[in-house]
Amino acid sequence: MGTKLNDPWVIGQLDLTIRLILALVLGGLIGFERELSNQAAGFRTHILVCVGSALIMLLSIYGFSGFSKELNVRMDPSRLAAQVVSGIGFLGAGTIIRNGFSVSGLTTAASLWVVAAIGLAAGAGFYYAAILSTIMVILSLWILNKIEHKYFGAKKRHLIRVHALDRPGNLGKISGILENNKVEIRKFGVDEEERGERDDRQTIMIYLNVVIPDYHMIPLLLDDIRHLDGVVGVTME
Repeated sequence: MGTKLNDPWVIGQLDLTIRLILALVLGGLIGFERELSNQAAGFRTHILVCVGSALIMLLSIYGFSGFSKELNVRMDPSRLAAQVVSGIGFLGAGTIIRNGFSVSGLTTAASLWVVAAIGLAAGAGFYYAAILSTIMVILSLWILNKIEHKYFGAKKRHLIRVHALDRPGNLGKISGILENNKVEIRKFGVDEEERGERDDRQTIMIYLNVVIPDYHMIPLLLDDIRHLDGVVGVTME
């Protein structure tokens, strides 16, 4: 595809343009799905990672063509590209968030890593592999995400935070509501909060790591906890 040259270390402008545009399109498709899911790394981030990886791959193969005929120079097209695989980790780490017992952003971090690989493939001229990988990633992110929410969403761990007054029996009442609804409590913790200047009431934050059998029961479950005497507020992740 594009201009063919006899020298394997030289690429024509048409081929170079095709590879960078392909990286932009493929990275954008995956980034668009992440954008729809309201993830921290979305459309623009995935495009930049994919195009940047393709550019590094092109630079690694063709950027030092002037030295290819030197006797004492050994060309290694994979040297620069290999650093992308480890270097992309700092972006992926930035999307991973630990909040209490829950961890989010792992899928987006993995998508950035895959997009970098797709960019390298596009930059190296592996068009079929780059396009096929993009299709597989989009199917995994979009279709499997729907399947996961429908069949396995309720089986995931959820973090429930209950802001309540420090009164005897509050934790027991909350546990009773969860047990009546067949909610499994995996871990729990209680933190005392500082008293405000105008409010001398002692409040606590209760953390409950739970597995809920039916995703549709969550609103009613939170509503039952919220109406308990002494409960100030309740949230769930």
